Amino acid sequence: MTKSLSILVLLSGAILLLVYSCATVPTEPLGPGEMKLLSLEVPQKEDLRESLPFVVQISFLADNNPEIVTACFFWSGNGPYCSKVTYLNYGTPGTIKVQLLPKSTGVIALEGYIVYKNDGKNLSTNVVGTNIRIIRRSL
Repeated sequence: MTKSLSILVLLSGAILLLVYSCATVPTEPLGPGEMKLLSLEVPQKEDLRESLPFVVQISFLADNNPEIVTACFFWSGNGPYCSKVTYLNYGTPGTIKVQLLPKSTGVIALEGYIVYKNDGKNLSTNVVGTNIRIIRRSL
């Protein structure tokens, strides 16, 4: 009985991840000068501590090389809080890195988007996200 329940919970989680990832990854071709985000990752996910900075890595596709204005984030719905991009690579896919500073502990739904210039106008990309866990900083 416990084994069946565990399998059901794991399958439900896998389905939710699939639905979430399909909802956030763009499938249409890019328009002129357009930019779309593919994923948001936190490489050191298990070592996040309150008040210690960590790096967020965002993968993207872009038509040409749009000028990046800022990266903005929601912390469990609070925000947006915008930060300077610390690393940018226009590869296929491209990579953006941003350093963030957590101010609270717990499981946080971290979502982000990029503001970029296209034809002199500031535009926003789609939103991508992940869940992170921030633990209390030990002294």
